[in-house]
Amino acid sequence: MKILDIFAVYGWKAELLARAVAPGGQVYAQNSDAAFARVKDRLEARLKTPAAANIVPLVRVFEDPAPPDTHDFDRVTFFYAYHDITNLGVDRARMHKAFYEALKPGGELVVGDYSAKPGAGTSVAQTLHRSDETLIAPEIEAAGFKLIDRGDFLRVPGDPRDVHSHGGAAPVDIFLLKFRKPG
Repeated sequence: MKILDIFAVYGWKAELLARAVAPGGQVYAQNSDAAFARVKDRLEARLKTPAAANIVPLVRVFEDPAPPDTHDFDRVTFFYAYHDITNLGVDRARMHKAFYEALKPGGELVVGDYSAKPGAGTSVAQTLHRSDETLIAPEIEAAGFKLIDRGDFLRVPGDPRDVHSHGGAAPVDIFLLKFRKPG
């Protein structure tokens, strides 16, 4: 498999994915310029380990996350940082279209983030570091994707969704959405 991991930061998610697709697969670990500047040393240290032998680091904008000569990904992943793109002023529609174009027909996009209250929109993205899945799913589907599954294994029904996701006081509700590019 060939996977594009969006907002890879330190590369821990990319490493897990790389282990899963080894020995023949590859993971492209995308970061923006600003994110890469913050994590450069830690990411480069991880990339020197044997487990990261099949990780390719990318420093690219979210709206154009894959090099033009790199396409036909089996999967694009975006975990635990979708809320950040709102704060960064990313053109989400353009980003979703870029994900769509990067995937091969039948390829999948998997998005997971800390749950906001339904209907919160983008209002709590910066203050609570949470995303409203009722906003995200339709936006992604507008790019041509079809929602095919939801993962409930990280759900925490008791999370009131009104505190910062990184507060540490209680477990945080996390949603996972899987989309497919038709074809």
